[in-house]
Amino acid sequence: MNGPEIHVEFATRLALFVPHERRHGSTTVTTDGVSTLGHVVESLGVPLTEVGTLLVDGREVPRSYVPAVGDSVAVRDVERPQQVPGAPLRFLLDVHLGTLARRMRLLGVDTAYESTDIGDPALATRSAVQQRVMLSRDRGLLRRRELWAGAYVYSTRPEEQLRDILDRFRPELRPWTRCTACNGLLREATKEEVADQLAGGTHRSYDVFAQCTQCGRAYWKGAHHEQLEAIVARALADFPNAS
Repeated sequence: MNGPEIHVEFATRLALFVPHERRHGSTTVTTDGVSTLGHVVESLGVPLTEVGTLLVDGREVPRSYVPAVGDSVAVRDVERPQQVPGAPLRFLLDVHLGTLARRMRLLGVDTAYESTDIGDPALATRSAVQQRVMLSRDRGLLRRRELWAGAYVYSTRPEEQLRDILDRFRPELRPWTRCTACNGLLREATKEEVADQLAGGTHRSYDVFAQCTQCGRAYWKGAHHEQLEAIVARALADFPNAS
């Protein structure tokens, strides 16, 4: 770029996306004089899924605004809770977010997940066709234009990932209603209906079951139920307005 110089300052949350020398205070950027502000911001490393309000000399401008010489630009992060067009709110997670996908399903959030790497184009197309918010730590994927909506997952720790997504989108929580394996809806089931999935000890010890209406998997309050209950209780306590 060899056009007008502008001054850009990024919100603290967005600092991780930009080169280290641009992370603190205002940084000078030379533009080409024709690219939109959205393109300029993205060229500096920030996925537009993470960009909220853009201010030029204190006034809000659209991403299509073409910067002029001397502009002072403030790039804010997405306002929370984030409003996503359309309903219901649904998600799509890439291959690296399996634990997060299972925890979101545990809370009853409609969460599609690919356990194999089907490639960025296919994921972006699925997001668009099914109108799902794409969650990923892959910045390249989040920059694909065909995405319906997307969000960067900032942490590598599942508990922090879950809290961040619930805080950002505030989806409705309906714990124990979805299959953690396939995302299908659960229904009550009798012991006889799921007997072929029960080992001898389980068959003798448990009487209350649920079954996935999609894949047929059986559920009961087994050895890990206390751990799952803790995840659910924490989410409901932290985000009561989402339940």
